Amino acid sequence: MTIEEAQLTVDNWIKTIGVRYFNELTNMAMLTEEVGEVARIIARRYGEQSEKESDKAKDLGDEMADVLFVLICLANQTGVNLTEALQKNLDKKTKRDATRHLENEKLK
Repeated sequence: MTIEEAQLTVDNWIKTIGVRYFNELTNMAMLTEEVGEVARIIARRYGEQSEKESDKAKDLGDEMADVLFVLICLANQTGVNLTEALQKNLDKKTKRDATRHLENEKLK
């Protein structure tokens, strides 16, 4: 699925199953909550915190998909074409960081 297809799929899902978009502030709060759930798994599974038994069954991919879903909702609501935005962002990073990371001693 392309990013454009994902935006269309989420929009269709919202309009047929979700009834309507939550407002942007609600979705921003939901995005923060979902990112927190990803952070919890990463911190406990790959970081130094111990993982609770109740967290071991959590699916990192599913939690990341929740983040992506809400991000796509926000993009749809605010008129952001994520394909174009990502390409523009990659172009900016490529120009800005053309040699920056290659010259970073910490990355060698």
